[in-house]
Amino acid sequence: MATIPKIEHENWSSRFAFLMAAVGAAVGLGNIWKFPYITGQNGGGAFVLVYLLAVVFVALPILIAELALGRWGRQSPPNAMSAVAREQGRSKGWRLIGWSGMLAAYLIATYYSVISGWTMVYIFKNGGGHFTGQSAEAVAAEFETLLASPGSLALWHGLFMIIVTIILARGVQAGIERAVKFLMPALFFLLLMMVGYGAVKGDMPAALHFMFDFDFSVIDGEVILVAIGQAFFSIGVAMGLMMAYGAYLPREISIARSAVIIAVMDTMVAIIAGLAIFPIVFAHGTDPGQGPGLIFVTLPIAFGSVAGGLVFGTLFFVLLLFAALTSVIGTIEPVIAWAREKFGMPRTVAAVLSCTVVFVLGFGTVFSFNLWKDWRPLAGFERFADFGYFEILDYLTANVMMPVTGLLLALFVGWRIKPEAIENQLKIENRKLFRAWFFLLRWLVPLSIALILYSSL
Repeated sequence: MATIPKIEHENWSSRFAFLMAAVGAAVGLGNIWKFPYITGQNGGGAFVLVYLLAVVFVALPILIAELALGRWGRQSPPNAMSAVAREQGRSKGWRLIGWSGMLAAYLIATYYSVISGWTMVYIFKNGGGHFTGQSAEAVAAEFETLLASPGSLALWHGLFMIIVTIILARGVQAGIERAVKFLMPALFFLLLMMVGYGAVKGDMPAALHFMFDFDFSVIDGEVILVAIGQAFFSIGVAMGLMMAYGAYLPREISIARSAVIIAVMDTMVAIIAGLAIFPIVFAHGTDPGQGPGLIFVTLPIAFGSVAGGLVFGTLFFVLLLFAALTSVIGTIEPVIAWAREKFGMPRTVAAVLSCTVVFVLGFGTVFSFNLWKDWRPLAGFERFADFGYFEILDYLTANVMMPVTGLLLALFVGWRIKPEAIENQLKIENRKLFRAWFFLLRWLVPLSIALILYSSL
């Protein structure tokens, strides 16, 4: 039986450092920007309940499996998958799981960084009092003007990527750890400040009613699928990043316990983000389900019209920037790890090259909002007739690559690895808990992901 080669790998300095990095990778704009408006579009409290169930029974089992594979293989996702498959007597073709997840995360970084640049713009605009007393039409026009300027978008996209490059070039402990040890506690602190602000200046009773009163009549197949999809993607599974972070995880740290903490903290951020945003939204009589414009149009209007909005609005966009930084760091790190293993590159060189490619590819997203605004690459296909470059990239990664990766991962761990081998990696002392997790991974997770894929067709 082949054994996994010993490769010199950095480790997290502590369990706390790993948790902050993993939570930071999971927590992103999806929690603070996307979760609130998706909740608004899908019935409020009933959706939140289904989402929580999906986190526990779908996303968490995959997260545990991905972390276990990462620590088991102790390499970049493709090489880790190849090594584990070889040890278990399976085809090295299973490395496709690592490639698919890693590529999806890398492609996501190319547009995530552009959107992250928007948050930097809004920090300065809100901090400078730009939205104070502005009409809804003026704020909306301001956002459209930003999107229409490829030069501005490219500039802020580039500045954001410079920050990411500096952090990643410094390594696991000196770079990623130091960044997340500051960014994540600061993110939680800012979120709680925003909740307090919403309680004082917003309509907190309306927000609580909206998020936690369950109207089960609104639950249908579509709501369930959206909730599963949001839980699946919010936790950051099937993107290679958790496998990459798991490779730096010391053997003595419990994977199952760590995964539960990551899932709980990620979910808490999403819920707290809703409690920070919805009181402001309801206080101004706006629609909570209006879509992506909730953050970049509606909230600036709200912050510009209330006392303290200058300070707290600026803090809110700083919060978004912190969440974006930790997420993009996580999406690029697997590629850096692979480049170092494949070509023997120094970390600095691998980080600069990996981030430069992200920056260059990001121009596709930049141009999607202006120069390529009317370009429809797949106009010949009815389903994608209205999709521009950005929409195609988002659909490909979120609706195809990530679900497929998650499905293959569940099938590999659930059906192609000897149960005793994965049990030995996890070291879950309670046999009943291990069997429950293994059952979910074998049956419920593949079925749920198959439904997501079917609904995307």
